[in-house]
Amino acid sequence: MKLYRLLTGPDDASFCHKVSEALSNGWELHGDPAYGYNNETGHMRCAQAVIKHVSGKTYSPDMKLSEQ
Repeated sequence: MKLYRLLTGPDDASFCHKVSEALSNGWELHGDPAYGYNNETGHMRCAQAVIKHVSGKTYSPDMKLSEQ
């Protein structure tokens, strides 16, 4: 089974740590990161897609992807 997640967060170290944690748990980068400006808060936001191949499990919409 192949899983997909879109990680999002502020353009700061916390976002880098979120992506680093996913990579250390076996997720792989999928495509380029994206950035956008939030007019309401005045801050940049980041997004990075990640994928992971998991054997021996069947996808369910109830699964918590961050725990796979």
